[in-house]
Amino acid sequence: MTDAVIKSRLGAILRTTSGNFLEQFDFFLFGFYASYISKSFFPTGNEVTALMLTFTTFWLGALMRPVGAVVLGSYLDRIGRREGLILTLSIMALGTLFIAVCPTYASIGLAAPIIVLVGRLLQGFSAGVELGGVSVYLAEIATPGHRGFYTSFQSGSQQVSIIVAALLGYGLNQLMPANEIAEWGWRIPFLIGCLLVPFIFILRRSLEETPEFLARTHRPSPREVWQSLLSNWYIVLLGTLLVAMTTVNFYFITVYTPTFGKSVLKLSEADSLIVTLCVAATNFVWLPIGGAISDRIGRKPVLLAMTALAFLTAYPSLQWLVVDPSFNKMLIVELWLSFQYGVYNGAMVVALTEVVPAHVKTTSFSMAYSLAAALFGTFTPLVATWLISTSGDRATPSYWLMLAALAGGSATLLIYKKNSVYNA
Repeated sequence: MTDAVIKSRLGAILRTTSGNFLEQFDFFLFGFYASYISKSFFPTGNEVTALMLTFTTFWLGALMRPVGAVVLGSYLDRIGRREGLILTLSIMALGTLFIAVCPTYASIGLAAPIIVLVGRLLQGFSAGVELGGVSVYLAEIATPGHRGFYTSFQSGSQQVSIIVAALLGYGLNQLMPANEIAEWGWRIPFLIGCLLVPFIFILRRSLEETPEFLARTHRPSPREVWQSLLSNWYIVLLGTLLVAMTTVNFYFITVYTPTFGKSVLKLSEADSLIVTLCVAATNFVWLPIGGAISDRIGRKPVLLAMTALAFLTAYPSLQWLVVDPSFNKMLIVELWLSFQYGVYNGAMVVALTEVVPAHVKTTSFSMAYSLAAALFGTFTPLVATWLISTSGDRATPSYWLMLAALAGGSATLLIYKKNSVYNA
């Protein structure tokens, strides 16, 4: 492959994943600043209740993802990947702006949480197809034998966003007193995200359509997309369970980690940010490794190995952490979870692009991913908060991690069972 071709592929990866970067940047900020958002928009007088209301709003946004998967997914499958990815960026930016500039509950009353909820719904609607559109685009431009490696950069861009968000949060923590961050400083990273939109929009505008999409002579209508989803409900269901392991682990080790470290383990905010930063960095390393390994030995062995490790070690590792919490122990546990997530997801994303129907690939992929995010992933902070508050056992979030691992492992066995049409 010539240098010009390599540069062209790298440029395509950057332009494609830039919007994905912004989406996860905003998602992480909402999770990291959940305690401040709860006080600004959900002042109930009870810290746990306010936090759960905030995470409920976070989760409700995920309920819009399946809607976005169908509506926007069918658009991408009919009109093209390029035009669709530009549209999702615009909707996502609008939702972020709503949250960034919304007045507090003290200023406008009940309208404040409603505006924040609308912002989250818009973010969820666009996110419903963003991951699918990016993954399918990368899979369709991949060189032969390297599809797993290429598609891993969809998740890789999310880790870059976590690193940037964590660095911004750490910088604010060092430069501003805690009371100012709680009052208005938490909005600064959201506003920075809004300022990035024009630059990312320019990058997306220069995307070229994939040759695989251009080669198709038939563009499915919305009716045909719905019919295909219904007729392929079984593989969409299995895909949802396959993604569950990814979404639960991702939201636990990134979005929920700052709250877990600060509110549950009583570690400093700076410690939680540094751990999150390290997790994002190691995620970025493990993702392409997982994708590349699956290119060499197959998707099934990688997926089964990681789900088994996750199921067997979730409770012992969290129990070891919560008995005597410290920065070092939290870092070790989170890096272990990062290894499981990164290698699994590196193989999982490409596996999902390969098993969904080709003519509605974006819609089917997005639907499976969106359902997993809504039912498992973005539900994670809320479930973890509820499990701890009701049981008093700070290690109980491990049960949720184990359930996700069981779902992923079972789906892998069913998809790749002997003589399965998906066992290609």
